[in-house]
Amino acid sequence: MRKIQLLVFATALLLSNVDAYSQPKLWSREMVATSMNLWKDSFSFGGRPARWSYDQGVILKGVEAVWNASADVRYFDYIQKSVDFFVDENGGIRGYRPDEFNIDHVNNGKLILLMYRVTGKEKYRKAADLLRGQLREHPRTSEGGFWHKKIYPYQMWLDGLYMGEPFYAEYAMTFQEDTAFNDITRQFVLMEKHARDSKTGLLYHGWDESRQQKWADKTTGLSPNFWARAMGWYGMAMVDALDYFPKDHPGRKSITDILVRYAKAITAYQDQKSGVWYDILDKHTTKGNYLEASGSAMITYTLAKGIRKGYLPASYKAAANKGYAGLVKEFIETDSNGQVNLKGTVSVSGLGGNPYRDGSFEYYMSEKVIVNDPKGMGAFIKCAAEMEALPNTTAGLGKTVMLDNFFNNEKKKDPNGKTMRFHYTWDDKTYGGYAMLGDIFGLQGVKTASLPEAPTAANLKNAQFYVIVDPDNKKESENPNYMTAEHVKVIRDWVSKGGLLVLFHNDSINTEFENFNKLPEAFGIHFNQNSLNPVQGNQYEQGAFAITAQDGIFKTSKKIYIKELSSLRLSKPAVPVFTRKGEVIMAVSKLGKGTVFAVGDPWFYNEYVDGRKLPAEYENYKAATDLVRWLIKQSHALN
Repeated sequence: MRKIQLLVFATALLLSNVDAYSQPKLWSREMVATSMNLWKDSFSFGGRPARWSYDQGVILKGVEAVWNASADVRYFDYIQKSVDFFVDENGGIRGYRPDEFNIDHVNNGKLILLMYRVTGKEKYRKAADLLRGQLREHPRTSEGGFWHKKIYPYQMWLDGLYMGEPFYAEYAMTFQEDTAFNDITRQFVLMEKHARDSKTGLLYHGWDESRQQKWADKTTGLSPNFWARAMGWYGMAMVDALDYFPKDHPGRKSITDILVRYAKAITAYQDQKSGVWYDILDKHTTKGNYLEASGSAMITYTLAKGIRKGYLPASYKAAANKGYAGLVKEFIETDSNGQVNLKGTVSVSGLGGNPYRDGSFEYYMSEKVIVNDPKGMGAFIKCAAEMEALPNTTAGLGKTVMLDNFFNNEKKKDPNGKTMRFHYTWDDKTYGGYAMLGDIFGLQGVKTASLPEAPTAANLKNAQFYVIVDPDNKKESENPNYMTAEHVKVIRDWVSKGGLLVLFHNDSINTEFENFNKLPEAFGIHFNQNSLNPVQGNQYEQGAFAITAQDGIFKTSKKIYIKELSSLRLSKPAVPVFTRKGEVIMAVSKLGKGTVFAVGDPWFYNEYVDGRKLPAEYENYKAATDLVRWLIKQSHALN
């Protein structure tokens, strides 16, 4: 039955894709549908049986991006089904041999970490630990750079940075290996140090520290050519690994600086006619060279994500738009069955091995160019998802949403016995986290940040939005940080100057009222110590609300779900946004240049927005997007 459901879903996606938030033609979902149609049960390719292969990880990271942009659980289910084909109940990985020390085999660990962070299942943690164990023992150059593979000694390839570093960084963040970020930074710095050409700014495909390979220059150790997909791998590695770096770690600046140099160099070699890139980047006019899909998709993705995340200036948006338009025009085709295909991807290009690959231009031109290569498809999905989000980021770029971790400050032990924050945090992908809400802000170009200290004028100064959710009571924290008059004054002053305050409270059973109400009362809002809308088990209709667009906030969502919330009592200047049966459910208050939005429930935590629990008829994901866009609009109007 599960196979039939996935097939029906893939077929439906091939026929129609309409979304209220993005471009009319969502190529990301079209290409995901093709992937799900080609690889329904497992990742077999070219007649080979399914094997642990980095190609699949590229595809699945694209599917993850589409899940994050849609909250359609069928995308998540496809990822989990694909991962579970390889990961057994004891955390073993089918076909994986750590003693091969092949850095390509680490790539799919990103999806294993996703499964662990979402589900908390121990088998995924054990599987991720296997891959982390490989990196601990992986052979290195004399300066500490990972060899590409054990069979390729002393060699660093640009490809390897994508295969290893984003997983390494996410693992380090998840399990609090703070010192690992020094090592991750080292990999990018060493790669640029040895492979960057001072004249063009481009990086050569590979570097051999030993200078023993036939392809290696005897003086520099470098391979002879600038391969587009290698530059693509390197670019994607940077923007993906940066997602997990601590905000104050010096490696963040080191990698961002490399990315800025990278963007300047790579856009200089963008083909002006087509908008995409040639397989060998600097040989546009050399006979035999061709426009290549996978490298072009990776480079465009790097630029688009770099802009959205604030790593690159918005001035690169023109190059990203041109690249994406070129990708669609040059490489996308729809067959007679309505399936969208990607042509123009070189199947493989490497260095050394048997038969020997000498890195010459003639070698690169000898490799096959095929249709629906998974590396190209995965890169295209990632690229398309970013480009579909990019038009929505204009108003949000340069803005920051600060999530309180002071009044809500729940802690527990992680699997390694270290203390960690959980419950309503940006990093938490379990049901109780705010990771999906953070992604929604991020897709609008807004940066996420957390505030573990008491609010002050200084630490709120650079935030446009401040979210406080479910303040602790003594049940949740031994020593809760209660709201004080001093805190209220700081926040009230910040709002009056133009801040956007979002209050997600809770019902009478689950939160603290007496002290916290000092804050909303400063804006004419009082949270009643009650519990409305109880829901029994999975009788979701008991938590249903019908939304109208009259409030000016929820413009696309019609039916939402909120259970067990506290109602509001209002006085001027607060006004109701949504009421039912005489009870105020949501309210807005204006003070000076700023705005306050309040609801008596944490509401937009993962359980009720990521699509895994609620039936699709409940549009909490759309409601969250509506709210975020409304908040940005208020901020935009004030600045």
